[in-house]
Amino acid sequence: MGKLFLVATPIGNLQDITLRALKVLREVDLIAAEDTRRSLKLLNHFNIKKPLVSYHKYNENEKGRELIKKLEDGNDIALISDAGTPGISDPGSVMVRNCIEYGIDFEVLPGATAVTTALVYSGLNTSRFIFIGFLPRDIKSKKGILEDIVERRETLIFYEAPHRLLNTLKVLNTVLGNRHAAICRELTKIHEEIFRSTLEEVTSYYENRDIKGEFVIIVEGKSEEEFLMEKREKWISLSVEEHIKMYMDEGLSKKESMKKVARDRNVSKSEIYRYSINLQ
Repeated sequence: MGKLFLVATPIGNLQDITLRALKVLREVDLIAAEDTRRSLKLLNHFNIKKPLVSYHKYNENEKGRELIKKLEDGNDIALISDAGTPGISDPGSVMVRNCIEYGIDFEVLPGATAVTTALVYSGLNTSRFIFIGFLPRDIKSKKGILEDIVERRETLIFYEAPHRLLNTLKVLNTVLGNRHAAICRELTKIHEEIFRSTLEEVTSYYENRDIKGEFVIIVEGKSEEEFLMEKREKWISLSVEEHIKMYMDEGLSKKESMKKVARDRNVSKSEIYRYSINLQ
């Protein structure tokens, strides 16, 4: 029985490949590549001569069965994508599921990734984040996904192609509001560019430019200030009694409701107590 290696490759700068990745690529019997022509440039750069087969999202089910057969016959196979880690917005996850199903050993080699590189470059919160990847092409589906995450406090990470960048930025601004953002273009490459501003300003910036390259969009999550402002808008027009009743209607006890009202209004619980006497 052979073994499958999912090998992370550089996202731009070829020097970012790991020594372990090079060792595996030199030792396996076969390399399955998303784009054999692009991968050949990488392999030639490091003087690696191995048989190459095509494995991409349009043939991953059919080709996956062929690769499983080769693994069962004792061949070690490396799976690589055009850039980054196979299985993350690139083919690879199907082969992982196949290996698990057929009891074939596999190993994932870490390496360069656009997700964390762009996140650190952004200057936004790195402690919690959500990786969305590529949004759908059509506007309705794109808006639907964004509406599902509009309340999230985590930093949001998206991939986008150059010909869809402007459209996506406009939809992000419409659904999420004018949040802070960073647009990372051509990471680790010669023309690497990081543009940090608001969604309105980055949209305006790219409206007047010839858009080329690969993009990672980083957008701040819902801010504490925005969260508190929206929360305040819910009760600002209510009386104290109505404010308490609002939380009780949400299922909280009278005591817990009083505590939350006191926190909302920044007053003592004793001050709130007298308004709650007649509430049931």
